[in-house]
Amino acid sequence: QVQLVESGGGLVQAGGSLRLSCAASGRTFSSGTMGWFRQAPGKERELLAAMCWSRGSIYYADSVKGRFAISRDVPKNTVYLQMNGLKSEDTAVYYCAAKPDSLWTINPPRSGYNYWGQGTQVTVSS
Repeated sequence: QVQLVESGGGLVQAGGSLRLSCAASGRTFSSGTMGWFRQAPGKERELLAAMCWSRGSIYYADSVKGRFAISRDVPKNTVYLQMNGLKSEDTAVYYCAAKPDSLWTINPPRSGYNYWGQGTQVTVSS
């Protein structure tokens, strides 16, 4: 059974930074997609960043491009989301997710993720 455990959320002032971590256990990912999503109250869930594990392809949503960065530590089976220049509109619950059977270069999958973390709250005060 695959488990994704997120950490690193919290309260930060506008302009500040946070780094989210997503540690995977139960399976070593050598392929597929790891993605970071967020969902704010009353809004749809949004794919922010994704990485194709085998190709290293990276995707960012326009809303976070230039401010957020996805990275990985392969031996630790962990994915990170570095968030800089945080804005009040970044306030949401952030989730990591994994879709093992996926391969892409430019456009990542936006649905059909098999495994999800529990979510971590990020609150940005203005």
